[in-house]
Amino acid sequence: MIEFDVFWLFLLTSIALALAPGPDILFVITQGVTRGAKAAITLACGLSFGIIVHTALAALGVSVIFKTSPTAFFILKIIGAAYLFYLSYQAFVHRDEIVRIKTEKNRKNLSAKGLFIRGFFMNVLNPKVILFFLALFPQFVREQNGLVVLQMAQLGFIFMLSALSVFILVGVLADRASKTLMNNRKFAKFANLLTACIFLAIGIKLALSQA
Repeated sequence: MIEFDVFWLFLLTSIALALAPGPDILFVITQGVTRGAKAAITLACGLSFGIIVHTALAALGVSVIFKTSPTAFFILKIIGAAYLFYLSYQAFVHRDEIVRIKTEKNRKNLSAKGLFIRGFFMNVLNPKVILFFLALFPQFVREQNGLVVLQMAQLGFIFMLSALSVFILVGVLADRASKTLMNNRKFAKFANLLTACIFLAIGIKLALSQA
């Protein structure tokens, strides 16, 4: 079982990352604006369920490396930290960019099933997600807390529920608040700077942590 302090740190990190501007939350907001809360919630479920696949891949890969070679595990964490530093740099460089939301009325209508499937594969087929999981999860894994696979599964479950909750909330509020916020330059800059700081802090912690 993961420790209590690790749980809260990971939960807060997951919520912050889910709120950070990106293609997933943008798509949820777009559906909320153009098609309503039901469509946004359906899409959010598809996106969140895709996390299960990435969690399984990360759990199996990290657990094998963790067991077979402490050196390889250390190298993986350093590579993960470097990747997080890169994400932090990108978020900082693009801090003034505004997330534009298109609301064309002739947008292709999808069924609930179609939205769910699109969200699922949008997440599963994004190679950046598995790279991100490999970079993020190892720093919350502790040898004294039991099986690595079980710890990774717990982290994946927490991340999935956090993302689902955030996406649903954003989707429901999209028609009133989100469109204005995401097109506001001050909010966009704040969100991007916050994302940069989160990635930087996690990267430093990951680089300095012990297996």
